[in-house]
Amino acid sequence: MAQRVRKAVFPVGGLGTRFLPATKAMPKEMLPVVDKPLIQYAVEEARAAGIEEFIFVTGRSKSAIEDHFDHSYELESTLQARGKKAQIADVKSWMPEPGQIAYTRQQHPLGLGHAVWCARALVGDEPFAVLLADDLILAERPCLQQMVEAQVTTGGNMVAVMEVPREQTSRYGILDVAKDDGRLVAARGVVEKPDPAKAPSRLCIIGRYILQPEVFDQLGQIGKGAGGEIQLTDALAQLIAAKQSFYGLRFEGRRFDCGDKVGFLEANIAFALARPELGAAVRDIIKHYA
Repeated sequence: MAQRVRKAVFPVGGLGTRFLPATKAMPKEMLPVVDKPLIQYAVEEARAAGIEEFIFVTGRSKSAIEDHFDHSYELESTLQARGKKAQIADVKSWMPEPGQIAYTRQQHPLGLGHAVWCARALVGDEPFAVLLADDLILAERPCLQQMVEAQVTTGGNMVAVMEVPREQTSRYGILDVAKDDGRLVAARGVVEKPDPAKAPSRLCIIGRYILQPEVFDQLGQIGKGAGGEIQLTDALAQLIAAKQSFYGLRFEGRRFDCGDKVGFLEANIAFALARPELGAAVRDIIKHYA
């Protein structure tokens, strides 16, 4: 049986330049979808999957994330005095317990692979999850929970995958498929941002991973790849070459690319429509602008 996944890494050191000026003083991971920041959705998804330790790989000007996952005693005291029980639950019920959160700095902007590598001492020698807050997933069962349940059976490494049009394969890490049962895909390779004409499939990796600790050794050795950054995909390819099992899971749910302005706006609409208290009013607004 696969070792239980207890830890999750959240790479949150990016500058969020595509959302300037909104992200000039606020981390992009704190951008709200309806009434919760992106990073809170990611942490809640991880906790629903049984994650017990939450590791944030931060950068400069990310203190708002640390403040968000801490108690605001002045706010809580004011709400308590005013009898705002529902609001108190809104700011406290989702908080991890003391000691469950750790932070480490990514001191150089060297990409996702480098950010994951920066968490190696906090993860240690056990499998772990990686969640990218930019990839927001609307699902009845959280995406990472689906992955954890599937990985218990498969063991090894697992990524969330979805099909994209061939012309978009140059934007993603793409699986080279060995077997495909319609839900689980066994991979014999993975290629970072291939030319569409040479892409081995249309199955792209999105921002959910369950990885074995050997990935840290690979990340420490591979050097810079595409874009002059240390690419996580390159390390994953090395794990496959070393005969570690590697699977993609076609998850149930809808993914929104909240690193893109249109994707972020669509996520706000979709998540608002899914809220019973907001759905009808939002539909009326959409009809007005249709």
